[in-house]
Amino acid sequence: MLRFLDVVSREIENLKKTLDMRRVEELMNAIDQANKIFVMGAGRSGFVARAFAMRLMHLGYNVYVVGETITPRIGKEDLLITISGSGETTSVINISRKAKEEIGSKLAAITQNENSTLAKMSDIVVLLSGKNKYQRKDEFGNIAPLGTMFELMAIVFLDGLVAEIMNIKRLTENDLAKRHAVLE
Repeated sequence: MLRFLDVVSREIENLKKTLDMRRVEELMNAIDQANKIFVMGAGRSGFVARAFAMRLMHLGYNVYVVGETITPRIGKEDLLITISGSGETTSVINISRKAKEEIGSKLAAITQNENSTLAKMSDIVVLLSGKNKYQRKDEFGNIAPLGTMFELMAIVFLDGLVAEIMNIKRLTENDLAKRHAVLE
């Protein structure tokens, strides 16, 4: 357990050093300018996407999770934010292609692979450093299997993005709490 926490701490430090803040600003601007925001990921990245969608809603954005029954049609003035470590997840690529090429929506990718199919088709690419699910023989293999490290770095990055948006918009925790669910 402590070894895992040490590895996570090192990965967060590495994320801080390698994050391209210009791309982060592009993503924040796209979020702010979008009519509606759609988020998606597959598997555990999908859980990260759901958590991010909830915080965007708390910030006052019009946000939806792709695949939910109440998710409306995406349009040209909308933004699709995808989360995929490999950038090669078939379902994410297919939906992204439809949104980008058929509808004309803006596309943002949170990924580890700048050369991936997803990254190449995206308008905005935020790269997260760290171990990916194909690196099993290094120090991570037995303590952070498969996509664990990407998923953790994604949630840390996205929560940091929320904090930055809160700061820019001068929102407080009380402001967000006004939109928090009460039917729990």
